[in-house]
Amino acid sequence: MADQSKFWRTVIYGVLFLVAVYYLLPLYVMLTTSVKSMDEIRAGNLLSLPLDITFAAWSKAWSSACTGVDCGGLAPYFWNSVMMVIPAVAISTVLGAVNGYVLSKWQFRGSEVVFAMILFGVFIPFQVLLLPMAQTLGVFGMASSISGLVFVHVVCGLASTTLFFRNYYVGIPDELIKAARLDGAGFWRIFFRIILPMSTPILTVTVIWQFTQIWNDFLFGVVFSSIESRPITVGLNNLANTSTSVKEYNVDMAAALIAALPTIVVYVLAGKYFVRGLTAGAVKG
Repeated sequence: MADQSKFWRTVIYGVLFLVAVYYLLPLYVMLTTSVKSMDEIRAGNLLSLPLDITFAAWSKAWSSACTGVDCGGLAPYFWNSVMMVIPAVAISTVLGAVNGYVLSKWQFRGSEVVFAMILFGVFIPFQVLLLPMAQTLGVFGMASSISGLVFVHVVCGLASTTLFFRNYYVGIPDELIKAARLDGAGFWRIFFRIILPMSTPILTVTVIWQFTQIWNDFLFGVVFSSIESRPITVGLNNLANTSTSVKEYNVDMAAALIAALPTIVVYVLAGKYFVRGLTAGAVKG
C-alpha cells in the first residue's frame, strides 16, 4: 500500500511538473529572446539559451523604440499606467469595502435589491459601456485624460470589489457589531476599529485583482486615452505593430516583459496571500 501511494504521488508530481514547464515555456522564450542579438536570433533556435547576453533590446524598448510616429520607447506609457493604477485601485478598494460593510452589516429596506443591481454590473460586457462612458467623461470634462481612465476603472471595478467585500463581511459574526453598537460605537468607528483590522485577507485579494485588471486593460486604454495619457498596453500594441525595415523580435519581447513585469512581481510577492484571501471567503457567499 505504501509503495502504491508513493507511485501515485510520483505520477502526480510528474504531471504537475510537465504542466508547469508547458505553462512557463512562453515566458522562457520571451526572456531568452529579449537578451539575444538579432544575429543570434536569426541563426539560433527558438528554445536555445543565449550565447552572449545583452540588454540592448531592453534599453531600446524602454527609451527609444518607435510606437507609431513617436520613438520615445515605453517609458511614458509605463508611468501613465502607474499614475492610473495607484489611485484607481485605492479608490475602488475603499469604496468596495464601504459598500460591502453597509450591504452586509447595516442592511436597510431594499438593500438586497441594491446589491443585486451592483452584482449585475459584474456581468455587463465592457463594450456596452463605451458610448455612455464616453458621454459621461465628456460631461465631466475628463475625456482623454488619466483622471478619466481612473474614473472609468473605479466605476467598472466597483461591482467586483463590492461583491468581494460583501461576501467576506457576511462571515463576520453580527454579534460583534451589535456589541459595539451597545457600547456606543457608530458607523465609522465600527468600520475602522473592528471591520478593517479583520479585512487583511480580502484587502489583499481585492488589491491584487484590481491591480491586475487595470494594469492589463487595453479596451478602455485605447478608447478613452489621448497621446499623452495612453497606458502601457496601448504603447505595447503600438510598438509591436509599428512597421520598420527589420522586425526586431528581441525588442518586442523585452517590451512585452516590461509591460508584464509589475503584475509578475505582484503575484510573486503576494501570490500566497491572494490564495489565503480566497480560501478565507473572498468568493464565498
